[in-house]
Amino acid sequence: MSDNVLISVEGKVGRIRLNRPKAIHALNTAMCAAVLDALAAWRDDIAVEAVMIDHAEGRGFCAGGDIRMIAESGAGDGSAAREFFRTEYRMNHALFTYVKPIVAFMDGITMGGGVGISQPAKYRVATENTKLAMPETGIGLFPDVGGGWYLSRLPDRMGQFIALTGYRASAGECLALGLANHFVATDQLDLVKELILKYPRDMEITLGDKGGGADRPDILDHSEDIDRLFASDRLEDIFAALEADGGEWATAQLAILRTKSPQSMKVSLKLLLDGKAMPTFEDEMRQEFAVASHVVQRHDFAEGVRAVIVDKDNAPKWNPATAEEVSDHLIDQIFAPLPEGEAWTPA
Repeated sequence: MSDNVLISVEGKVGRIRLNRPKAIHALNTAMCAAVLDALAAWRDDIAVEAVMIDHAEGRGFCAGGDIRMIAESGAGDGSAAREFFRTEYRMNHALFTYVKPIVAFMDGITMGGGVGISQPAKYRVATENTKLAMPETGIGLFPDVGGGWYLSRLPDRMGQFIALTGYRASAGECLALGLANHFVATDQLDLVKELILKYPRDMEITLGDKGGGADRPDILDHSEDIDRLFASDRLEDIFAALEADGGEWATAQLAILRTKSPQSMKVSLKLLLDGKAMPTFEDEMRQEFAVASHVVQRHDFAEGVRAVIVDKDNAPKWNPATAEEVSDHLIDQIFAPLPEGEAWTPA
């Protein structure tokens, strides 16, 4: 077990509490392994009727994965990075296929790996503090942990917009898009959790509206713009559409995209294109593991982590530097399946 995640059974509920507050509960390999072990232990235990996932303290649910470790590994042989992804994706898959109901409380920052552990849950609870995002294109990565599956299934072109820009969705926006299906005000969280622990079979009733509604989903004001401007699966077409529009909102999105890794944006578009037709979530995770294994050892990931997390100058020098320079051949290399002995498999 890891001290960074607290595992317990309270009443008839298996409880998973992320406990790495200084890192906003970012996941490391040991945390993912501990969650996997707990899920396996509870799967056939009739004394455990449901699973609850939240965080023990601090201002966010989960800020993602252990990016520094992954980058350091990627600069070497990449083995520790691959082990992290292998374990994390097995956890994601175990959550996705779990038979017992899971409730995840997305209170505060919910990014990257936090999306991966909340979206498989039957009950996805947002609060007024929820900020959900997949910001990976800004560090040379891509929206993984099932991002190709979840984002490709959002209405119209919302998934492509969120994947490329790293847009931070509020509680109301998460509810409108289906990324959350319940809202609980923070001053009601302790009561709601207590009721779930006592009466897990009444979870649906317990999660009825507590303490008022969520904020207005402002992103829907731009749904027509998103569908029109992000309509293509070619990054060059999206840039051209935004440039041709020239409006205030389109210009703002163009400025955002110009800060992102062109390689990562093209990877993200293909990931969502493939993900929408992916037969199973297992197939999705197998492909994402292959892509992650390749991407973490490429220039843009190391450079993105340097610019955003290490040096914090926010001035990455991407290579390739433009969408036009990211060739189809390069994308094919990144998406190439791994040899049978190296490919991802479920736990």
